[in-house]
Amino acid sequence: MTFREANKADIKQIQIVRNSVTENTLSNPDLVTDDDCLDFITKRGKGWVCEIDNKIVGFSIVDLKEHNIWALFVHPVYSEKGIGRKLHDIMLDWYFNQTYQNVWLGTAPNTRAEMFYRKAGWTEVGTHGKGEIKFEMTFENWKGNRTAGNDV
Repeated sequence: MTFREANKADIKQIQIVRNSVTENTLSNPDLVTDDDCLDFITKRGKGWVCEIDNKIVGFSIVDLKEHNIWALFVHPVYSEKGIGRKLHDIMLDWYFNQTYQNVWLGTAPNTRAEMFYRKAGWTEVGTHGKGEIKFEMTFENWKGNRTAGNDV
């Protein structure tokens, strides 16, 4: 299992992972283009991937411009192996080394993702979009979680 920064050559496999999930699915996969992915991993923020046997099985992308988590997905075949948490932690460590600004995300209610973010220390702050739960992480909470050694 290898974790590394995402690059342009990873986008096709990132899209495969994104469209394989069974929760927080896209109503129209064409709404998230390869150009969107490239923009987010090269200009707006940064992304990371997890590879197993040269195949991308998970990825995360954070957006510094809007201060939000743009994506964190693991292929269902590889779920519950700690991949999502490792991608999450790498992403937030990098984000909070760039800025002290709070970071937010939206996810569907009553999903494994909702439980994941609650367990990881995110705070529910309202709603977003079409009924998604809006979560927020502060610099202080993140550094406190990391210092205390809290792992999910």
